[in-house]
Amino acid sequence: MRWGSDDFGGGGQPGFGGNPLEDLVEKIKERIPRLGGGKILVAVAAVVVVLWLASGIYMVGPGEEAVIRQFGKEVDRTSPGLRFRLPYPFQTHDVVQLIRIRRAEIGFRTDPAGKIRPESRESLMLTGDENIVDAQLFVQYVVKDPSKFLFRVKDPEMTLKATAEVALRSVVGRNTIDYTMTEGRVVVQDEIKKYLQNLLDEYQTGLMVTEARLLVVDPPEEVKDAFHDVVRAWEDRERLMRIAEGYREDLIPKAKGEATQMIRTAEAYKEQRVIRAQGDAAKFLDVLKAYQKAREVTRERLYLETLEKIFPGKEKFILPPAGKDSVLKWLPLKEGMTLKEEKKEEKGGKKP
Repeated sequence: MRWGSDDFGGGGQPGFGGNPLEDLVEKIKERIPRLGGGKILVAVAAVVVVLWLASGIYMVGPGEEAVIRQFGKEVDRTSPGLRFRLPYPFQTHDVVQLIRIRRAEIGFRTDPAGKIRPESRESLMLTGDENIVDAQLFVQYVVKDPSKFLFRVKDPEMTLKATAEVALRSVVGRNTIDYTMTEGRVVVQDEIKKYLQNLLDEYQTGLMVTEARLLVVDPPEEVKDAFHDVVRAWEDRERLMRIAEGYREDLIPKAKGEATQMIRTAEAYKEQRVIRAQGDAAKFLDVLKAYQKAREVTRERLYLETLEKIFPGKEKFILPPAGKDSVLKWLPLKEGMTLKEEKKEEKGGKKP
């Protein structure tokens, strides 16, 4: 450690392990009587002053920022490079690493060998539907404000761990266990990150969360198998719903097409019926006019046309009214023979 450095890597108040400058002064005092002369004393004093001034030189590395304090009060910040400040006790400095990614583990601990050890005291919590869930959260963060990181909170990293546990329990407690474990997992992570950052800003920790990831979200070990069966059933339900939705998307367009075709057919039939009705109405009006001009003739014609429709394809004979001179004494009623055929047969029989 550099002379005058503190826990943050910067130069602060000299430690309790002894000051090299004071040791050098004591050694010089011991040798002055033997060397003799005031000139040597002046030279020694000059060397001491130079060394004291040199103690104000410090280095700020890449990705670091130094906070200068004068009699305990922040007066300046310096960027990376070789810097100088007034020596102690007038000024001190603290160097903070800004790009260093720090991590916090909630609900578990990782030992030096890389093995994960659960911490049930932190991981077990209640969900919004009053179920118990085992949740483990991994948080990564950086320092965004060195002044707040150094002076606002006594232990920023312990504060972040406690705040992250509060955020985890609060967000999980507002959601159901199914939602947190399945489709809502990413949303819950984002809510935890936002809530945690708001708390850190409120406490003025000077920290910024870069990632908050749920490593484990499971029911307690005693009911894990049964709960996984429920999750698999839920996944089957979702799969069947997707299949039904696909069938629906295929069936509805066909049904709409058939409905459109039926509507068009009905409209065409409607137009046809309307046109036919209009024609029948016009025909009826024509018949009415004819009937009004010659009632008996029109009535007789309509009667005959009706008979024609009632007995289609049948041979018909019309007789004049009884009592008139026009009654025929003989009718060619031979089955299957018309009047013209009968006359032809008669003419043919008279020939020699």
